[in-house]
Amino acid sequence: MTTPVLGSDPRIRAALRRLDLRVVHRLDGLLHGEHLGLRLGPGSEAAEARLYQPGEDDVRRMDWAVTARTDTPHVRDLVADRELESWTLLDLSASMDFGTGLRLKREVAVGAMVAANLLTQRVGDRFGAHFLHRGVIRRWPARSGNEALLSLLATVAAAPTGDDPDPPPHRAGLADAIDDLGRTRRRRGLRVIVSDFLDTPAFDGEVPWERPMRQVSSRHQVLVVEVIDPRELDLPEVGDVTLRDPVSGMVRDVRLTRSVRERYRAAARAQRERVRDALRGCGVHHLVLRTDRDWVLDIARFVIHQRRTAHRLSRHTPGVAR
Repeated sequence: MTTPVLGSDPRIRAALRRLDLRVVHRLDGLLHGEHLGLRLGPGSEAAEARLYQPGEDDVRRMDWAVTARTDTPHVRDLVADRELESWTLLDLSASMDFGTGLRLKREVAVGAMVAANLLTQRVGDRFGAHFLHRGVIRRWPARSGNEALLSLLATVAAAPTGDDPDPPPHRAGLADAIDDLGRTRRRRGLRVIVSDFLDTPAFDGEVPWERPMRQVSSRHQVLVVEVIDPRELDLPEVGDVTLRDPVSGMVRDVRLTRSVRERYRAAARAQRERVRDALRGCGVHHLVLRTDRDWVLDIARFVIHQRRTAHRLSRHTPGVAR
């Protein structure tokens, strides 16, 4: 995946402006001053002292000087660090080229990456990206500003879709990409991982990406964005169909009887529950976006919810940058 010089392309600039209007303007006022942005928990800068709330506040945040001066328990909240580096791992595997809703999964994934970068750069972060594309891990350096975001968009837009006619001898998977992100980006900050997680086994077997995910979350704040399509959860009653695995290329003719659809639905539900349980065990924040929903609205609701609950997070919440 090369980085073309497309920063002046009016189509990309127009797309960026639309994303900025839809995402940032909808969240205007949430990402400035005392408000926490996409970084979901407390950072390391002290805010103003306030009254201690029993049962809600961590006693380790007690401001003893103010408490002694006023004879009333006070704590200090922590606001998010400034000038951090936020890194996104974007899964551009062949399965992300699928979509039966309003858009393809890849389009939702790219939108989530751009939204994350728009939100984090508004509070001073530099943003970089890793891509998993056709079994190869590629890296894009951390930068800041709209021109850098335009270049990043151009890089993703230039990535071809479909099968690789000349696949590498060793195809990297999602677990390899997460491990690479953790090993190469050691500075603490926000990590956003966007994927459909379709390589997760539904029942028995080790979740391949769970260990590297846990290692990344032990050092960084991690937001996982899972992108799904409704047809991955349930199949229509259409009779005989030809199904193709986008990763392996295997083709099979299937008759979608009621029993086949029920088994498929049960397996899909088990697979998604396995993803959810594994992510919960890794201590990361989990956002689900669908191709048949307003993903910008879902991101907005997620950020608002995190803002409302951030003051209850303790300093030792897994994945919080500190």
